[in-house]
Amino acid sequence: MFEKLKNYLKLIRVKHYIKNLLIFVPLFFGGFYSDLSKVTICIVGFILFSFASSIIYVFNDINDVEKDRLHSVKKNRPLASKKISIKNAYIVMFILVILVFLMALLLLKLSVNSIAFLFVILYIILNLLYSKFLKNIVLVDVVVLVLGFLIRLFFGAYLIDVSISNWLYLTVMSGAFYMGFGKRRNEIIKSNKNTREVLKFYNKEFLDKSMYVCLTLTVVFYSMWTVDPTIISRINNDLLIWTVPLVMIILFQYSLAVEKNSFGDPVDVVFHNKYIILSILVYILIMVVILT
Repeated sequence: MFEKLKNYLKLIRVKHYIKNLLIFVPLFFGGFYSDLSKVTICIVGFILFSFASSIIYVFNDINDVEKDRLHSVKKNRPLASKKISIKNAYIVMFILVILVFLMALLLLKLSVNSIAFLFVILYIILNLLYSKFLKNIVLVDVVVLVLGFLIRLFFGAYLIDVSISNWLYLTVMSGAFYMGFGKRRNEIIKSNKNTREVLKFYNKEFLDKSMYVCLTLTVVFYSMWTVDPTIISRINNDLLIWTVPLVMIILFQYSLAVEKNSFGDPVDVVFHNKYIILSILVYILIMVVILT
């Protein structure tokens, strides 16, 4: 029974829900984490978006099941390894659609701006298109991954009706490009190119350069956010600049992990590196102190 549950949790990619924590960034950086109503809205929004992303993960696994069986790691996924049938995967998708609908109704009862739901719809449509053909178009495949992160960010902002700083938007965008190029880089090194058609159009040298250009931009944009007069005025101190070295250390740790024995998936990189996790927790703690 436990093994079956474990396979279904793998199918819906529960550990990838960590990406959806971006929804809380506007709440956290906006200083609203003590506002119970806004926190509640973000939690419900997080659950809704997590179920929506699981629909995409299941759909992708159904669509890519044959190619996954050729991959050294993906062959162990529940559908590729035949631990879960295709029929049951469709049933899981149907249940997830119902859960998304119920969470949406709950958010409407909490008087959430209806525009927020457009981001969820956009995410689903974009990723369905990605699964069908966008993933095979060079650079467009990475752009779609980046848009996924940005959609999460703006979904979180519209949930609680707060604006996103231009510098914060640029930070998330460049950071997402950095991780996207890093993922493709390691897929080229460690995978058979037949497992992902678009890999034939990339090379390690291009991805290395693009990855570290985006890393540099991420640090620059974040630094500009910390000294933005609007942000300093809102939090009534100028201490954010002191978090820049810690952000650089986290990014360096991530780069080191990516260039070791990793397929470059952001979630796997973070979960398998205790130093990155510890650094992120220290960063959050420092940010709480600065923002309060």
